[in-house]
Parts: sequence; structure tokens; C-alpha cells
Amino acid sequence: MNGATAIGLACLLPLCGAPLVALAGRMPNLRETITLATAVATFAVVCTLAPQVLEGARPSLHLIDIFPGMALVFQVEPLGMLFALVASGLWIVTSMYAIGYMRGHHEENQTRFFFCFALSIACALGVAFSGNMLTLFFCYEALTLSTYPLVTHHRSEEAKRGGRIYLGILLSTSVGFLLLGMIATYHVAGSLAFIPGGILAGKASDGVLAVLLFLYAFGTGKAALMPFHRWLPAAMVAPTPVSALLHAVAVVKAGVFTIVKVVVYVFGIDFLSGSGLNTYLAYAAALTIVLASLIAMTQDNLKARLAYSTISQLAYIVLGAALANAYGILGAGLHIVTHAFGKITLFFCAGAIMVALHKTEISDMRGIGRQMPFTMGAFAIGTLSIIGLPPLGGSWSKWYLALGAADAGHVVLIAVLMLSSLLNIAYLVPIPARAFFGRADQDAEHDGLHEAPLLCVVPLCLTALGTIALFFAAEPIYDLLAPIVLH
Repeated sequence: MNGATAIGLACLLPLCGAPLVALAGRMPNLRETITLATAVATFAVVCTLAPQVLEGARPSLHLIDIFPGMALVFQVEPLGMLFALVASGLWIVTSMYAIGYMRGHHEENQTRFFFCFALSIACALGVAFSGNMLTLFFCYEALTLSTYPLVTHHRSEEAKRGGRIYLGILLSTSVGFLLLGMIATYHVAGSLAFIPGGILAGKASDGVLAVLLFLYAFGTGKAALMPFHRWLPAAMVAPTPVSALLHAVAVVKAGVFTIVKVVVYVFGIDFLSGSGLNTYLAYAAALTIVLASLIAMTQDNLKARLAYSTISQLAYIVLGAALANAYGILGAGLHIVTHAFGKITLFFCAGAIMVALHKTEISDMRGIGRQMPFTMGAFAIGTLSIIGLPPLGGSWSKWYLALGAADAGHVVLIAVLMLSSLLNIAYLVPIPARAFFGRADQDAEHDGLHEAPLLCVVPLCLTALGTIALFFAAEPIYDLLAPIVLH
């Protein structure tokens, strides 16, 4: 299969799968079979592109010319390849989990859920494969709109309020800042193409560069940099599989991916670091890392604590991009993968606890590790990966981020990374500790095992094992990303 065909097929499969899911709505088994088959087929097609990219090819698909010099184009480069593999691969396990969760929790409107989920994956792959900023913007906005029905899934007043915040912040930042930055970039550079080394080098003064950096960083609301982060905790009213989608598979990763892509292919890391303006973005990210971690410590609701943890962890990726050096970009790319596996595990576990024991508050989770050993064991593994302890995948990304900060001579940022890991310990470790070593309620002591349905437990065990596998399989990711920075 040639590259152009694979790109088109990868995006079309979930788009075609969505209406088939809708048509099979009255036959749940068929509907979910279609969902899983589409997810597996999409991942298989995406995988066919990986060897080509590793060999140095850059497969592309030209869709349509909007006007001279401006077209909708898909092109696969290392960063996009990495994001596409993460999104399509985790779609499979998230679909398995969603089947168990939605049935176990007796959720309504399951057909609409699987329909919109498939659309969102198609949009995420569009973001991953975007060949210029215009294509990325269209797919980015489509992702926002396709996930809105998922956020408001329950149709309660709380869900509608969360949806308004979600849509309001993401659309206002993208139209008010990101689109303005794109227009300014086109005016200055005459192009919105993604080109190695960037398109702004030698064409923009430091003042213009500072404005553009601000517009791109805060216009990409899905990256959840403070103060444009409130949509993420607000969206926790959605079912837990949606939270997994938001935090690990598509939405937030599309945000930080966009920032890394812009730094590498619009600004150019050499040009950006030479200006010195990247330091301001790095410290904005560092502030988000610390503040979000401190807020996470105050949250008793498990999903809320994980939401603020995600805000902090996303800022790691922005920090890596802002360092604008080889180690920083490698660390940012690795963290897209390692955080995805670690955080999706934690959200899967949160949902499993809700389905099995109907508990949402951390203070109510004493002793549940003896009732749910597989779930809480997986939670412990995901926790240690987020903290960055070996032999878990999260250790590699934090290692490269620390090397990037040291290479840039930012001692304060190294201190922030160390402080953040300590804060990670403070707000995450007490959860499995309470579960395994806390004294359970008297009735719960005699309940025995009380795990969630098998289709909930198997995916969270798989992603937990994935965090371990990433520690030993980090080299292929390094090899994929290396051409971006080692030239």
C-alpha cells in the first residue's frame, strides 16, 4: 500500500465506521463489533506508514487547493506518525473498555457515544497527518466539535454547563488567538507549510516572534496552559471512557502535539532558541506544572485530581518544546506516549472503581485494593509511571526533559521538574496506599473480590503492562523522532 492510499484510508475508516455504528444501534453486539473491527483496521493501516517514515520517506496526500499557495494537504512526518500510532492504538483498548463500562454502568445513548468516538479519532488522525497549519486548524476545530456531544453525554444540567465551558474556551482561544497567529504567520512568511527548520527564520523580528509565540501557545487551548485550563476539569462530567479520550487518546494530545509541531516546523528550534523568547514559554509551562500539581493535592474527587494532574503533565510537553533543543523535543515526544499510557490506565481504573463499587471520592477508597487487586495494582503501576520511576516508560521522558533543561542552562527548570515529581508522589501515591493499606469498612472486609466487568479490567491491565513495556521499548520511539532534531 502506497503512502497516499494509507493516509486516506486511515482517515476514512473511522469516518465510514461511524455511520455503520449508527445503523447498528439497535443491535449492541453488532455495533460494538463494528467499533472494534474499525479500530483494529485503522491501527493496522497506520502501522503500514511507520516503516516508510522510519526509512526517511514523507508520504503525502494532496486534497484540494483553497487558493494559490494554500491547500488542504496531509503529510506524515515523525511527530505525526507518533501521534497517529498512539491515537489509533489506544482507540482499540479504549473501545474494549468503553463496552464494559457503558454496559456495566447502564449508560444511555451508547450508539451516539460510539458514533462520536469514531468521528473524534478520524479528526485526531487528521491533526496528526496535517501537512500545513491550515489543514491542522480545520481538523483541530472538527475535533472540538465532534467531542462536544461526548462531554455532554449525560444531558444533565452539570453536563451542559461543562460542555459550555469546554466549547467556549476551546473555540474562543482557537479563533481569537490561533487563527490570528496563522494569519500573521502567512503575512510574514507567505506560507503555512510545515518545513524542517521553520518558515519564520530570517523573516520575523523578535517583537513579531514574541507575539506569534503567545498566539500559538495560548491559542492552542487543548494544551490546557493556565489560565486557559478550566475546560479540562469541567469536562470530567463526561463518562470515564470520554475522560480517557480527552486525556490520553486524542484531545489534549492534539493540543500539545500542535505546539510541538509549531515549534519544530513553523518557528524552527534553532531560530526560536536563538531569539531567547522560548524562555518565557518555558517558564509559563513551569508555572502551570507547579500550580496544577498543588491544586490536584486539594481534590478529593478522583477524576478531578487526575484532571489537574493531566494539566500539569501536559505542561511537561510544552516545556520540552519551549526548551527548543534536541533533548527537549525528544522528551516532549516521548512524554506524549508515556503519559498517554500512564494516564489512560489511571482513568480506566477510576471508571472501574465507579462501576464496581460506585465510589468517586478518594476518601471513600480505604481498603478497596483487597476487593479490586487488579484494578488498584494497575493504578499503582500507572502512578509510578507518571511519577517517572524506572522501570516504567515515564522515566525516559522526564530524563530527556531534565537533560534538555540542563543543556539550556536552566537550573530553575530542573528544580521545577524535581519538585513536580515530589508533588506527583504527594497527590497520587496516597490513593493506592489508602486502597491497599487503609482499613476497609466492616462490610467490605467480607465481600471478597469485587472487580469491574472483564472488559473493564483487561484493558487497564494491558495499558499498565504497556507502561512497563515502554521502558524497554523506548529506542524505536527515539529512532523515529531523532531525524527531527539530529541533523
